[in-house]
Amino acid sequence: MVSQKINNLGLILKDLLQERSLSMRKLSELTAINTATISRIINGKRKATPEHLQKFADTLGVPIVDLFVAAGYPIEQKEDGQLSDIHASVNSIKNFLKSANLYDQQFTIESVEQQLANYEQYTQTTEGEKTILNDFEVKLQKVGSIGPFINHLKDMYERFRLKNGTPVELGLIGSALIYFILPVDVIPDYIFPIGYLDDAIAVQIVLSLLAKKEPDLT
Repeated sequence: MVSQKINNLGLILKDLLQERSLSMRKLSELTAINTATISRIINGKRKATPEHLQKFADTLGVPIVDLFVAAGYPIEQKEDGQLSDIHASVNSIKNFLKSANLYDQQFTIESVEQQLANYEQYTQTTEGEKTILNDFEVKLQKVGSIGPFINHLKDMYERFRLKNGTPVELGLIGSALIYFILPVDVIPDYIFPIGYLDDAIAVQIVLSLLAKKEPDLT
């Protein structure tokens, strides 16, 4: 039986096609998704895969989060709007990857920390700084607002842009920004929403490291 959330995706896609004067056949041409598959998704007879939704979002010019939530891929948050405990998030990632059979590598906090360390060095180069300043806003517009960690990233970007911090702090901030900007990190972004949940974990790790480096005023 098809859930209401999946039916919601069909309604959204129908509205978008009508607004853009597109037929399902034309959407098929633009996305390289079979017309029959699109019809089944819209009519709630098939659940869209992350790859389908990515193509729909890119082609129709809408935030990817809207389609993923409508398709039944919830973003794990606490009621207060904060991300869930980092270890609970890791367990969610592992369970999702195992059940969806989308990714055959082991996910660990250490793997995120190692990638952040690599990016920290990259941010100290001219190319790394240029990537952040030129590509952050572009990636933000593509993704849309997908959770509270986006606000942290926006604050980090302003600090990095204004060079508000020590070299060590700016290196840490830059590593989180690069992690978010580049589509292929520990878990590729197309595995939504898990691909962005590990970005959120990267932000949490950096925020924790920054807090440890703040001067003790007590």
